[in-house]
Amino acid sequence: MGIVSPGFQGRRRTAGPHLPPGQYLIEDFPVLSAGPTPRVPLDEWEFVITTETGQVHRWSWPQFRKLPRETPKVDIHCVTKWSKLGTTWRGVSLETLLAEVDTAADFALVDSYGGYTTNLPLEDLLDDQAWIVYEYDGTDLPPEHGGPARLLVPHLYFWKSAKWVHGMRLLLEDEPGFWETIGYHDYGDPWREQRYQGD
Repeated sequence: MGIVSPGFQGRRRTAGPHLPPGQYLIEDFPVLSAGPTPRVPLDEWEFVITTETGQVHRWSWPQFRKLPRETPKVDIHCVTKWSKLGTTWRGVSLETLLAEVDTAADFALVDSYGGYTTNLPLEDLLDDQAWIVYEYDGTDLPPEHGGPARLLVPHLYFWKSAKWVHGMRLLLEDEPGFWETIGYHDYGDPWREQRYQGD
C-alpha cells in the first residue's frame, strides 16, 4: 500500500464550536493519503456494487454523471483531530445507487483505485447520510482529495470517506478494511472518539 503521506499528526489549532471531543478547527484542507495518488482516466472510471449473491451493478462515468445530483453541505472530522465546518460537495446519494439493488446485506466493504478499503454498516450509507461526490466547493474534485470521485460519509471520521472510490461489496458479515486491520476503530464515530479499537 505504500507509506502514509506526511502530516498525519496534524497541526494544533484553537478549538472551535460544534466540534466533536478532541477536535480542533481548521480553515485549510489537509491532504492525507495512504499510498500514492492514483490518476484515473474518466473513460476508464466505473463504480461497481456487488451484492452478497454476486449480482453486479455497474456505472460508467457518463452514466454516473446522469444520475440525480445532490449538494450536501456538511462538517468533516479527521481522526488526526482536525475538523472543517460547512464543506460543500456535489454528487450522487448512495440511496440513489442502492435503490435498485436487491440485498439482505448489513455491511459494505468499499474499495478504491489504488487498493484502499474501508468497512461500514450498510445503514450508514442510507437515509441521506452518504454520497459519491465528484465536486468540492464548486469545482471538480482534485485527485489529491480523491477525484474523480470519493465516498463522503460525514458523520464518521474521514478515513471512512474513501478517496478514488471504485466500488463496494455488500456483505452479510463485517469485514475490516485497510486502517481497521491495523488498529483503527471498526465504526469511527467522532462524537464518541472512536479512533482506535477499544475506544
